[in-house]
Amino acid sequence: MTVDLFIPCFINHILPDTAWSVVKILKKANIDVAYNPSHACCGQPTFNSGFWPQTKEMAEKFIHDFPHNRPIIVPSASCAAFIRNHYPKLFKHDEAQLANLERIKKNVIELSDFLVNHIHYTDTDASFPHRVTYHDGCSALREYGLKSEPRKLLNSIKDIELVEMEETETCCGFGGTFMVKYTALSIAMAEQKVANALKTGAEYIVSSEASCLINIKSYIDNNKLPIQTLHLADVLAATLYK
Repeated sequence: MTVDLFIPCFINHILPDTAWSVVKILKKANIDVAYNPSHACCGQPTFNSGFWPQTKEMAEKFIHDFPHNRPIIVPSASCAAFIRNHYPKLFKHDEAQLANLERIKKNVIELSDFLVNHIHYTDTDASFPHRVTYHDGCSALREYGLKSEPRKLLNSIKDIELVEMEETETCCGFGGTFMVKYTALSIAMAEQKVANALKTGAEYIVSSEASCLINIKSYIDNNKLPIQTLHLADVLAATLYK
């Protein structure tokens, strides 16, 4: 099977090693990966800020950049959910693009959803001898419906200990431009999230959402706290090909 890979802008620019982890996992699962280096952001930040005409241009580029009728794997449920749920609003008066969008919506799949539910691959032979806790991103949970899949993958890893934190479904304070517009409130929410994670004794906060992890990590680093963050893909790729 061949899939297309879409790397969201947060991963592309801030966590590029995570993109390589995604490729490692897919190749380990005997999946051929096609990557179009000309793709860009899905448009979620501009959409949430009210710039819908500019977002429509980005959505048109996304549709153009993925012309094949095959899975488009996205290591971010937030981006995948945005494409599935909000692109139709941009093209409600464009019948031609709406037809193209039906193909895109069907093919856009978040990474852990693809591994668990589409190819039934839940054992990467990875080893990660650490205690971790999992953060459910708001969009992943409420717009995409992602909950059990990341946990199934984490529990398949050798030597790992997954401990649930209190209020795991509570927002971390990122919220796209929310963290910029309401900085104090965002910091307070990140503080609560990290405090709950620390109570578990975990060494790592893991999530499928790079944007959440960036916000959480900024709070951890600013306060020099004894816990780290990792994207789900990086944990799944641990020790692969070593």
